Amino acid sequence: MSGSVNRPVRRRTFVLGAAATAGSAALAGPLAESASAASFGYTDDGSNYVVDTGASLVFKVSKTNGDLTSLVYKGTEYQGYGGKNSHVESGLGTSTVTIAQSGSTILISVAYGTLKHYYAARSGENNVYLWTNKADTSVSATRYIVRVKAGLFLNDEPDSYTYAPTTIESADVFEKSDGQTRSKHYSKNRVVDYDYVGWTTGSVGLWVVRSNHEKASGGPFYRSLLRHQSADGGGLYEILYYGENQTEAQRFGLQGPYVIALTDGGAPSSSLYHANLTTPWADSLGISGYTAASSRGRVAGVGITGRDTAYAYTVGLADSAAQYWGSARATDGYFSIAGVLPGTYTLTVFKGELAVYTGSVAVTAGGTTTLNSIAIPSSNDPSNASAIWRIGNWDGSPSGFKNADLMTYAHPSDVRAASWTGNVVVGSGTETSGFPCYLWKDVNSGIIVYFKLTAAQSAAAHTLRIGVTTAYANGRPQVVVNDTWTSAVPSPPTQPSTRSLTVGSYRGNNNTFTYSVPASAWLTDASAYNTLKIYVASGSGTTSFLSAGTSVDAIDLLA
Repeated sequence: MSGSVNRPVRRRTFVLGAAATAGSAALAGPLAESASAASFGYTDDGSNYVVDTGASLVFKVSKTNGDLTSLVYKGTEYQGYGGKNSHVESGLGTSTVTIAQSGSTILISVAYGTLKHYYAARSGENNVYLWTNKADTSVSATRYIVRVKAGLFLNDEPDSYTYAPTTIESADVFEKSDGQTRSKHYSKNRVVDYDYVGWTTGSVGLWVVRSNHEKASGGPFYRSLLRHQSADGGGLYEILYYGENQTEAQRFGLQGPYVIALTDGGAPSSSLYHANLTTPWADSLGISGYTAASSRGRVAGVGITGRDTAYAYTVGLADSAAQYWGSARATDGYFSIAGVLPGTYTLTVFKGELAVYTGSVAVTAGGTTTLNSIAIPSSNDPSNASAIWRIGNWDGSPSGFKNADLMTYAHPSDVRAASWTGNVVVGSGTETSGFPCYLWKDVNSGIIVYFKLTAAQSAAAHTLRIGVTTAYANGRPQVVVNDTWTSAVPSPPTQPSTRSLTVGSYRGNNNTFTYSVPASAWLTDASAYNTLKIYVASGSGTTSFLSAGTSVDAIDLLA
């Protein structure tokens, strides 16, 4: 079977948080003893519970470890590659697995130590609903991976994990014969950018619809594994916690529902999307950690003032237990975030990906917290400062810089990347597009910015600012002006400790470095070009693209 590939759908105006609606109560209703073919119910084949949805989907779950061992849609088996099942993490091991039917719902419960996992089927639906409750670190990371047989779908998208002849980094980044790079890390999309991932042939679609990620970590702009395709098959991921370039501590608790959806080739129903999904039918299933819609709250803001209308704004809520976000309306900044667990949250307003306002908001069960108009102080947005010159825009990302677009789905060594070296001239019109989005100690440290100052400007001291979005191995900028004045080496800010720049992510902790440059450092000839050399300082890292490095948000010299 062959066909085309659909990229994950991007919906950047939804409100996140309404996906997880449910409650916790004892299972009620008669248990199904068996089911005949083409009718809703389940059987026990000795090794697996076999669930017939009564539609076109039959799936099996191992009674030993809770793996999904079969996924048959319209008579075709989709589960399995390389002899592997679909499962939490890389398989949980021996577990307690039980099944029960209540009316039009079948629930399979998997208990592995403190971790609880669930599969649910609804009569007449070609969907498998999943929840995972991770209580502690006894399972190292949390993902669910749907493993799909080889040859059923074509996929060579930028975020695919195609094995290639040359391994260029850490056994998980590869180079193809044409010089393009591939890795399972190159998801391209942020969590806020997609509702589902998957493949279609045009007549069959296999998708994973993501959950609301309330118990995940990293916020709306986090990038993680989405899917991969290799010689022995493909995988679709729901990442519930991932440590690569992670900015937050791990949250624990129930995540879901997320959904394995089979279709006749089209996208999964929008009723399954986390922003729309309500599951009152699951209220009585007794799922551990489950919180009903009636026990959740909502935050609504009447507007946000002080915005730069050239940018999209996102409002995030976060505490140690949960995270949520929603888009601010472009016209007035109105926002609404529903399905929020009760608690007191830090509220953050993001311009692009740059935090420009923080506050606090309390959420109560069954209530709506209405906020008056939020005013972003002018000083909170670095773009409002008067600058002699500026390279890039203060938006919390390297957008607009050289190679920035490519870096979310390719390695820096990729043949498609423009040269990482090359100096720039302020006023040329190409100073941003010509300046590399990333700087490394062993690759392009010492890049030069040329600029002129008027006599009045050169007679005064000025503040230089360099904004970064993440760093690897404590890489941070040290500057030299006109080869006569050298800044101190700044202290490294808190950043993720794992790889970042080479695995498709610039999303760390935004930080602004400031340098007070004395008037004596400037050239007095207004016709002459001053030089600013930017070096990467660090005693860590190795070589090449794994030497210490940092990404760039913006650079400016204040008036």
